[in-house]
Amino acid sequence: MSFEAIAFYVLSAGAIISAFCVVVPPMGRNPLHAALSLLLTLFFVACLFVLLSAHLLAVLQILVYVGAVMVLFVFVVMLLNLQPEELKGAKITPWKVLGVALALVFLAKSLVAVAVATQDFLPVNLEAVGKSDFGSVKVVGKELVTTYLFPFELASILLLVAILGGVLIARRHKRG
Repeated sequence: MSFEAIAFYVLSAGAIISAFCVVVPPMGRNPLHAALSLLLTLFFVACLFVLLSAHLLAVLQILVYVGAVMVLFVFVVMLLNLQPEELKGAKITPWKVLGVALALVFLAKSLVAVAVATQDFLPVNLEAVGKSDFGSVKVVGKELVTTYLFPFELASILLLVAILGGVLIARRHKRG
């Protein structure tokens, strides 16, 4: 087994485990701990991008998601100022048990599908296909300001509205 395969399995297991920690108690009960688990998940995904030789995506993942978005999440969590009694233990209900059972069935089916799909997997050589500049800063920048300019600007407006909504919710919470 090659180093890349071992690194892939270690990083993907880390990403999956830290993603579960975002929603599963005890880490998922505290919003700050969940945000830190999400930070770890995003970092593992950036490392997986490096393994795929998508260095631009890895840097963007670190700068945008691990940096800016996580600072925003932690800022909103701190603005909420949740008290310990609001973070009390979760109640086990039949719906939660059903949800966990369905999630495990979905996970098992997904693992079987991935195992079947990767039996005859051959990596694609991008040099042979003639896409040696695929994913480069020049190509991504050109596509961003030409083809995808409208969705890019729309995403920035959506993020601005989300920030304003978070501030308004925090202000109402403090008044009440």
